[in-house]
Amino acid sequence: MTHESLVILIPTLSIAMAAMTAGAQQARAEEAQMGHMVFFTLKEGTPEAKQKLVDACDKYLTDHEGTVYYSAGVIAEEMDREVNDRDFHVALHVVFKDQAAHDKYQTHPRHLKFIEENKDTWAKVRVFDSWIRPKK
Repeated sequence: MTHESLVILIPTLSIAMAAMTAGAQQARAEEAQMGHMVFFTLKEGTPEAKQKLVDACDKYLTDHEGTVYYSAGVIAEEMDREVNDRDFHVALHVVFKDQAAHDKYQTHPRHLKFIEENKDTWAKVRVFDSWIRPKK
């Protein structure tokens, strides 16, 4: 293969690979659900403070359109292996049917009210959003 052939071939391959990657990402987004996992570290990690936040999650974050799964709960204190991340008090797990449902939830008045009423109790919030492929 000549140098001139490589000069033409490399950009062509780059464009083709970018198109395939974009197509694969689009297919993944269309087939996958959106996992939204939130880990709250509270300013006061008392049992009462933890339960209050779980109750607020149950009040404001359940039954949103497009929700496939919801749960909220406190850290499992007994799970204390080296691999366990212990830097949170309350975990929220929501799976949405797609990214559009997730995006709608983010701006929903109930979600915004949850944040408004509880943000002063949070020392740190970590959000992990991921594509989840439903089991076939």
